[in-house]
Amino acid sequence: MTWRGLGLRWLVPRGLLGRSLLIILVPLILLQAIALQVFYGSHLDVISRRLAAGVAGDVAMVVGLLERETVEQDRTWIFREAAWRLDLSLAYESGARLATTGGRPVAMPLLPLEEDLAAAMQERVRLPFDADWQSDPRSVIIRVQMPDGVLHVEVARKRLFSGTIYLFVIWVVGSSLLLFLVAAIFMRNQVRALRKISAAAEAFGMGRTVGPMKPEGAAEVRHAATGSNRMEERIRRFVDSRTEMLAGISHDLRTPLTRLRLGLAMLPEAAREDAAAMTEDVEEMDRLIGVYLAFARGEGLEQPEETDLAALLRGVVTQQARGGAAIPFEGPESLLMELRAGAMRRCFGNLLHNARKHAKRVTVTLTEQPRGQNGIWADISIDDDGPGIPEAAREDAFKPFTSLSGGGTGLGLAIARDIARAHGGDVFLEDSPLGGLRARIRVPG
Repeated sequence: MTWRGLGLRWLVPRGLLGRSLLIILVPLILLQAIALQVFYGSHLDVISRRLAAGVAGDVAMVVGLLERETVEQDRTWIFREAAWRLDLSLAYESGARLATTGGRPVAMPLLPLEEDLAAAMQERVRLPFDADWQSDPRSVIIRVQMPDGVLHVEVARKRLFSGTIYLFVIWVVGSSLLLFLVAAIFMRNQVRALRKISAAAEAFGMGRTVGPMKPEGAAEVRHAATGSNRMEERIRRFVDSRTEMLAGISHDLRTPLTRLRLGLAMLPEAAREDAAAMTEDVEEMDRLIGVYLAFARGEGLEQPEETDLAALLRGVVTQQARGGAAIPFEGPESLLMELRAGAMRRCFGNLLHNARKHAKRVTVTLTEQPRGQNGIWADISIDDDGPGIPEAAREDAFKPFTSLSGGGTGLGLAIARDIARAHGGDVFLEDSPLGGLRARIRVPG
C-alpha cells in the first residue's frame, strides 16, 4: 500500500530533504507514542492506583476510628495522630450533608488520577464522598459523609502523583527533538550536495560554464559529483576537438573554392559569359559549406551572457522585415536572460526566414511563463498564414537536410532546434491561429 493508494499523497513532501526527514520523523513519533502508552498504561497506572489505594486506606482507617469514638477528646486525639503519622489534615463539620448519592462525587472525574482515587474510595470507605481538586493546587480535599456530619480530609497532592512522569516526558520529547535536529542538519548537508550537482548539470545543459564542482557529502554523493565533473570535461574536450577539426575542414574546403573563383575571374573576356553559371555554382557551394559548418559547430564557441531577449528579438524582426511587409511584434519592453546572443539571433532568423518564405503575413509574440520556484520560461511564437506542415511530418522537418518545400538546404529548423536545446529549451511546430504554422521557441531563464 502506497501513499497514493491511501489518498495521502498531498501529505508527502516533494523534496528529498522533506521526505528524508519524514522517514525519520514518522517512526520516531510512533516509537515515542508506544513508549508513552506502555509507560503510562502499565507502570504509571500501577503506581497511580497504589498511591490512591494508600490514601483511601488511610481515610478509611480514620473514618473507622471516628465511627467507634464519639467522645470529643478522643476525636481530637485521632485528628492529631492522623496529622502526625498519616500526614492528613482533618476537620469535622457536624450536622452537614453532602450533595451526593451512591458514593460518587457531584462532578465525574476527568483525569486518571481522579478516577483511581474515586475507585479506591468506593472500594475502601464505602460512604458517600466527593473530592475537590481545584481549590488548592498543592492538595486534594476529600469530603466524606458521616452519620452525624461531614469529615474534611486534606491530602497533599504529591501523595497521589508521581513526578517521574514529568521527567519521562521531558526525556522522551527532548531526546526526540535532539535526534530530529541532528538528523535534519546531516540530511540538509547531503541534500545541499545533491542540489549542487543538479544545478551544475542544469547549467551545463544550458551551455553555461560553471567550472568543476567540489565533491562533498557522503561517499556516494562525492562519487556522483566526481563522475559529473569527469563527464563534463570529456564532453568539453569532444566539443573542442570537433570544433578544431571543423575549422580545419573549413580551411581545406574553402581553399580550392578560392582557387576556382580566381581561375574563373582570370578567364578571357569572351569566356566569362560562359563561366557565369560556374561562378554562381561556386558561390552556392561556398554558402552551403558555411551553413553545414555552422550546423555542425552548433555555435559552441560563444559563451552565455546577460542579454535583453526582447530587444534582441525586436532587432531580428526589424532586420527580417527590411524590403518586405512589416512584422508585428508583441512582448514586454525588456526581458533579461542568460543567452548566447549570436546563436539566438541565428535561431530566430532561420525561423522568421522560413515563415516569410512561405507566407504573406507573419506575427511574433514574446511571453513569460513561471518555471519552478526561481525561474521563468520565455515563449516566442512565430505565426504565419502559409500552407503549414502536416502534423505527421512536423518532426521529420527537424531532421538535417530534410527540405519539405523542395528548396533550400533543409538545415534551418535543425539549426534552430539545436540552438534552443543548447540553451535548455526546444522548438515546437504547432497549428497557428492565422491558419498556417506556428513555430514556438521555449527557452529557460
